Amino acid sequence: MIKHILFDLDGTLTDPKEGIINSVRYALRAYMDAVPAADELMGFIGPPLQDSFMDFLGVDRAEAVRAVEIYREYFADKGIYENRAMDGMTDLLERLKASGRTLAVATSKPQIFAERVIKQYGMEPYFEVLVGSELDGRRTRKSEVILEAMRLLGAKTAVMVGDRRHDIIGAKEAGIPSVGVRFGYADEGELEAAGADYIAATVEELGDILLSL
Repeated sequence: MIKHILFDLDGTLTDPKEGIINSVRYALRAYMDAVPAADELMGFIGPPLQDSFMDFLGVDRAEAVRAVEIYREYFADKGIYENRAMDGMTDLLERLKASGRTLAVATSKPQIFAERVIKQYGMEPYFEVLVGSELDGRRTRKSEVILEAMRLLGAKTAVMVGDRRHDIIGAKEAGIPSVGVRFGYADEGELEAAGADYIAATVEELGDILLSL
């Protein structure tokens, strides 16, 4: 049995679409007159924000840092609450805890925001550890987040659950297996191309996979 299970936050434990997209559009107004529609900005959900702004705007890291600062002007007060727990996720966490698993959150979202989201949805009791990035840009690589969560847990191995390629690649870099979930925001074929060890289409299927490991 794999005892330690690490969960991504955005697109895995919760659906952050509204808040993230609104925050991104708020930031992009500083860079362009016509801000793209929501469906053109889905790639911002999951990956580190600095990388996403660099790719989308074609700017250097210093300017991407500024874009993230503008993004947080909206997100810190409004966007963080434009979120919802994934249907059935709390029940799954209950099942996993009852089975003897130890759960942790491993997210690229700044830790201070991740803690507020987990608290908002009453998920705090299920997680022994929560690790995120730092507001100053440190610890944004997913493998860094995963390894820090494992260190705090005292875990030699674990399984990473996430909805984007960054979660899968981070798990590989950390030397642990991964479960990709289709109910998040991965593009078609993204999880397979990244090399996910398992793929779950639904929260129920995710539970079956995790309880079989």
